[in-house]
Amino acid sequence: MRSLLQQVRYEVLPAKATEDKVLAHVPRDVVITVTASPVKGLDPTLDLTVRLAAHGYRVVPHIPARLIRDGAHLADIADWLRSVEVDDIFVPAGDADPPAGAYQGALPVLRSLARLGDPFTHVGITGYPESHPLISDDVTIQAMWDKRAHATYIVSNLCFDPRVLGDWVTRIRRRDVTLPVHVGIAGPVERTKLLAMATKIGVGESTKFLAKHASWFARLAAPGGYSPELLLKRTAPALTAPGAGVAGLHVFTFNQIAETERWRRALLDRVGG
Repeated sequence: MRSLLQQVRYEVLPAKATEDKVLAHVPRDVVITVTASPVKGLDPTLDLTVRLAAHGYRVVPHIPARLIRDGAHLADIADWLRSVEVDDIFVPAGDADPPAGAYQGALPVLRSLARLGDPFTHVGITGYPESHPLISDDVTIQAMWDKRAHATYIVSNLCFDPRVLGDWVTRIRRRDVTLPVHVGIAGPVERTKLLAMATKIGVGESTKFLAKHASWFARLAAPGGYSPELLLKRTAPALTAPGAGVAGLHVFTFNQIAETERWRRALLDRVGG
């Protein structure tokens, strides 16, 4: 478990106070990934990426396919990020409905980046341990296979079930998906704060967020709530097994940044080694 906690990425939302929270609480060896909002667009993501990179962080902006207008827009984004020495991006499909342009999913964006000369050293794509609400499990795994020539790693979406998460890692390896995986887990999130943060994202978006992830809130509200430590303890054997190819953790902080780093440090102290 210690190795998972040491190789960690924190996903943050580009809110007004995010920069100050990261500077106050997150060491420079922790990678920061910055989400993108279908309501607010890419500009807040790109702006925060540049500011955090200037402070010495390795920053990974989320560039959802459905927020990209066209190939020229993608080229401009790539040129701008490379000008500030950002060499890692995460390319999900995104939730913008309707999309900003012609891109409906991540694969066409990845192919466009290849035509631009592969401007980024590292490119992440999404994996779905729990069933996608609209896409079958076999299709999502096939999608990872199709993207493997263009991507360098996978970030798994949130999963609260240790068995499902472990089985998913095993399944993608059996399908010869060999990209390293950053396992997505929720940090020590409190249900009331998560609800408040969802509301701050934007009225339209928060409604979609709550509807899409109703099962998350049901689990958070269950007796005993959610414990990231317990999830890791139950999943660690599968995630650290030979051949699992897990590169580390991708922690969804929901901007509870100080709480997340305190939790990680405390757990590192407890596991020792």
